[in-house]
Amino acid sequence: MASQVVALTRERLHQAANQLAARHQALGRLHRRYGPPSLWARPEGFSTLVLIILEQQVSLASARAAHERLTERLGDISPEGLLSLNDSDLRACGFSRQKTGYCRGLAEALISERLLLTSLAPLPDDLVRQRLTELKGIGRWTADIYLLMGLLRPDVWPAGDLALRRMLARIAGLDTLPDRAAELALASAWSPWRAVAARMLWNAYLGGAASKPESCA
Repeated sequence: MASQVVALTRERLHQAANQLAARHQALGRLHRRYGPPSLWARPEGFSTLVLIILEQQVSLASARAAHERLTERLGDISPEGLLSLNDSDLRACGFSRQKTGYCRGLAEALISERLLLTSLAPLPDDLVRQRLTELKGIGRWTADIYLLMGLLRPDVWPAGDLALRRMLARIAGLDTLPDRAAELALASAWSPWRAVAARMLWNAYLGGAASKPESCA
């Protein structure tokens, strides 16, 4: 199973982006105008999953600010550290009541070993999604962003991401944002490099800036 898992590197990302640009006209135009995308890698583990949960349905700037306040409070963000804080502490960091519950549930699952994040790296994408989405508050988008940025899987498409939906509408000439079925159908053309195509679209959405999109799911 482990031999089937391939992670993106910067070199592999740039090679795949060049391939996609050569084969798909719309991506080629974006690639020529905005240049190669960033790898946007995040470290595997609890802290990254907490950040992705915070990013659900809010601007990434506000999620990042809450994550930074939590880091200032705890130093290293660990399950034990997060559970040592009460709801008021987390609210002061910028956590909503709902996301406080989600992150507490994640921390408890890790401490009890119901979920072992260290066991995910060798698993195929579908099994990683299954393990993560068993927890309340971790849906498909959250699992896919973890696969894409944390585990650097090459063929993951985080359906529902607002920036990607806007870019798909733009390059496909749509008057409205695509629904999930249309989004997945459009992205299917870029397999087995859908995570690379996503980075190319994010890069164009940002105008080639080396930062992350401002809003997600």
